[in-house]
This record gives sequence, C-alpha cells and structure tokens, in this order.
Amino acid sequence: MGSHWFHSVWDETLQVYGADQVWRPLRREGVEMARCTVERRMRRLGLKGVRRGPPVNTTVSHPEAAGPEDWVNRPFTAERPNARWVSDFT
Repeated sequence: MGSHWFHSVWDETLQVYGADQVWRPLRREGVEMARCTVERRMRRLGLKGVRRGPPVNTTVSHPEAAGPEDWVNRPFTAERPNARWVSDFT
C-alpha cells in the first residue's frame, strides 16, 4: 500500500481527516490494515487531521516560585543498603 492512497484520501477530505477517518475507507475497500498502522504511516508522511478548539496548557509553572524542600539534603551517600529511600510525592 503506497503513500499515494493516504494522500488521495486526505486530499479528498480537504486535509481535515485524521487516522480514524482515513482508516475507515481503507476498511471499506477490503484492505486489512490496523488503525495504528494508518496512524503511524500518516505521521511518517506528515499528514495530520485538524484539531478543534484552543490548545490546552495543563501546567504553567511560575519560574520564581519556590520549589519543594529537600528533606534528604542531597547529594548524599548511604552508609548501607536501604538506609535512605527517596521518593517524589508531588
């Protein structure tokens, strides 16, 4: 299956459809190809569907905000195995 098929379906839909909508006509034609394969090939060809709505920024950190306190006082060396455990609970 050449890249021309992906380009033709994508162009017919005014370059709006994503992998789902390109995959469905492919299935109707009887071509057995996984949806993830269509997505991967479209990504490789630089074909993208249109995303609706504004972009969402979930985290915008303040550059001057204080970071979490270092309770372990790193850098450190443990005297023996399992002497100190470090985790991140933020």
